[in-house]
Amino acid sequence: MYIPRLLFPVLKKALTHFPAVLVTGPRQSGKTTFLRHELGRGAGYVSFDDPLERDFALTDPNGFLDRFKNQPVILDEIQYVPELFPFLKIRIDRDRNKNGRWILTGSQQFGLMKNISESLAGRIALLELLPFSLLETGSRAPAILEQCIWDGGYPEPSLYPEKRDLWVRSYIQTYIERDVRQLQNIKDLRIFETFIGLCAAYHGQVFNTAILSRKCGVSLPTIKSWGGILEASYLCRLLPPYFENFGKRLVKTPKLYFLDPALVVTLTRQPNGEAALSGQMGGALFEGLIVSEALKIFAAAGKNADIFFWRSNGLEVDLIIQAHGRLLPVEIKLTATPTVKHIESLRKFRELAGRKSAGTGILVCRVEKPVPMPHDTLAIPWREFPAWLKNQIS
Repeated sequence: MYIPRLLFPVLKKALTHFPAVLVTGPRQSGKTTFLRHELGRGAGYVSFDDPLERDFALTDPNGFLDRFKNQPVILDEIQYVPELFPFLKIRIDRDRNKNGRWILTGSQQFGLMKNISESLAGRIALLELLPFSLLETGSRAPAILEQCIWDGGYPEPSLYPEKRDLWVRSYIQTYIERDVRQLQNIKDLRIFETFIGLCAAYHGQVFNTAILSRKCGVSLPTIKSWGGILEASYLCRLLPPYFENFGKRLVKTPKLYFLDPALVVTLTRQPNGEAALSGQMGGALFEGLIVSEALKIFAAAGKNADIFFWRSNGLEVDLIIQAHGRLLPVEIKLTATPTVKHIESLRKFRELAGRKSAGTGILVCRVEKPVPMPHDTLAIPWREFPAWLKNQIS
């Protein structure tokens, strides 16, 4: 079963303007299915998960590339053969007017981005395909929030819930034993496994390296390095705080979010979606779902996610979205009965930013339909947030 992806118009445009296109994203987010379905039989395909193909590309790169003649080709999991990039560069430069020739995929950002910037800068479009957004699953998505939290957005458990438990457990184990070893030489994977579990428990909270260092028994630099691994492998995203002075965003403590709620509920041993949302982590899981949706909508539009959180004097706005020169404050609350108390942070932020800078405050919650609130704020159903954001950044 194929679900159309929001990224397709951006991919189509990129193929007409660039010799090469790189589609990155988490493992199992649907990159291969997306490209092979949309490009059809007109494109060749090679996966570097295959050791024979990997060896061919490494030992005879020109012979490997010659086999495709003038046919567009999908080179899947290109991070396994970084040695191929200089040879791709030569072929691209030989005929710079031929676009859409090389379509690459990758699921790790560290070495991959380094090799891209060194060899293919200016020659390649960079796109991200994240797990399903609520806009993509549409009517197939479960109508119940608890089920969305439990199944997550990865294609396999989302489309086939009966596979969910085994798939998520296997994904986590494979990530630890395979991806982490490739990204960094961690001698004791049990400690890293503890680190991931703690990060899941702190999902939606400030990434406190001191606490994590103490509980894991490793140094602060190690914790910071491991946080980079979580981001590089698309397991988590560190959301920076918003300040008027842009430079301060780089030195203040970010908040940590897992990109998929199914991983969080499994790592924190929640028995089911209902218990997860009604328990202590319910608010964080709901908040994380909406933050993840924001990241997905930006990625599907081929744009950097200009999103932050804001905290000042005991008040916090969960999301500050920059779009078309304006700041869009978004508060996320697990309630079906919004009150003035729920929008106090939105009111304060808009007051400080000024009406010319800040747009209408949005409260994402469990209301059934949009509800106008005081101080130029609007409560919207959680399912309508992705469509609202897509419209704002278009």
